[in-house]
Amino acid sequence: MRARLDSFVARAKTPGLQYVVVKADGVAFEHNAGLADITHAVPVTAATTMMAYSMSKTITAAAVLQLVDGGRVSLNDPIQKYHDTPYEPGITIRYLLAHLSGIPNPIPLRWVHSAGQHATFDTNAALDSEMRAHPRTSFTPGTRYGYSNIGYWLLGSVVEKASGQPFAGYVAERVLGPLGIGVEELGYAIPDAGRHARGYLEKYSFMNLAKRLLIDREFIGSYEGPWLRIEPHYLNGPAFGGLVGTARGFGKFLQDELRPRSALFDNKTREPFYAPQRTTRGRLVPMSLGWHLGNLNGVPFHYKEGGGGGFHCEMRVYRVQRVATVIMTNATGFDVKGCLNSLDRAFLG
Repeated sequence: MRARLDSFVARAKTPGLQYVVVKADGVAFEHNAGLADITHAVPVTAATTMMAYSMSKTITAAAVLQLVDGGRVSLNDPIQKYHDTPYEPGITIRYLLAHLSGIPNPIPLRWVHSAGQHATFDTNAALDSEMRAHPRTSFTPGTRYGYSNIGYWLLGSVVEKASGQPFAGYVAERVLGPLGIGVEELGYAIPDAGRHARGYLEKYSFMNLAKRLLIDREFIGSYEGPWLRIEPHYLNGPAFGGLVGTARGFGKFLQDELRPRSALFDNKTREPFYAPQRTTRGRLVPMSLGWHLGNLNGVPFHYKEGGGGGFHCEMRVYRVQRVATVIMTNATGFDVKGCLNSLDRAFLG
């Protein structure tokens, strides 16, 4: 297993990676390989942080469901109760969580800002700007599945309005804190630049050829062998993709999801976190209220993938087998899905 993981680095599939397998009572397997910084030959360790991008959405969903559990939010609440939008009436919290809202999903690669801007960046102003630029729904809310980063961005406003706290502060205190996950393992800011991996884009890739159309020039670094460095940055909306952390940090979240009772919310609330959702016409969609639904050779699992400027990751929960896995890499194009399909079989027996 360790040799297979090392081979991904040796064959230049990714500069570095973290892979963790957890059960309810602890870590079943962990391996770190490769480099967090190619030029300075800094190795990836268990403490190396990486960008999680859309893997953040499942944590956002957990925060929303926790507020549902506490009676401060209803799944049937309209989004207009929490944030003014240009969209038609009928978009509920449930629809946002399950990507049934019809809110459009423009390419979000430019929705980033530099690390130097992060402390003063106005995420709500950025959200309102994107909604003004994309003011119409793509379909009638509830009628079909359509992935939307803006939809999850809006869920951050739901958390803020219902809790009376900044989104990042609420998640740190009420979601990550009870699970023993510190800011050095998971949070919305790079905790230590010295432990943060550099993100890389494959030199010989379509995305590299088209990078100036997709990525602002200030985030394009230098070539380091077969890799193009992407400069440190943050996403404009923490709720749809802002988490920074380690595979071990996500592993602690997954451990709680494997236990008979969660520390975050009761089992009645946990049910829709995993239950497949339906359109208003009764058609099943490949989503729960926070997870995508997958199948590995007949074994069902829930998963969330994240990727963008220099990083790619995925986490999975195999609820029947009571095991969960997460891989984090600092290469935009690394095949996380294929990697987990291959590796996870060893832990599903």
